[in-house]
Amino acid sequence: MALSLQTYVKLANFYNEMTRVLSAICVEKGGIALENYVGRFFAADVLEYIVEYGHRLKKAGAKITPEIQSVMDLFEKQFENVKSLVTPNQKPIYEMTLEEFEKIMNI
Repeated sequence: MALSLQTYVKLANFYNEMTRVLSAICVEKGGIALENYVGRFFAADVLEYIVEYGHRLKKAGAKITPEIQSVMDLFEKQFENVKSLVTPNQKPIYEMTLEEFEKIMNI
């Protein structure tokens, strides 16, 4: 996929809409806190993806407007708060410690 600012804006709009839906779901389920909703893990993964996409745009030399830069900064700050919720990346077996391997293999 070619990196583009238009795609970044679409991703940002998707994330904003998704957070509104997640909030509505929490209200519908009896007013549970968003921190207790299982969907928060998916939201953290999506946010991680968007932040990384923004980093790659910058590396590619895209002309980023001040408005989009402020959105990128906001998402980076939000991601710092939910970093612990993202799905861990899988390491190749040859890079794992014995403890990591045993945990993956459920030994």
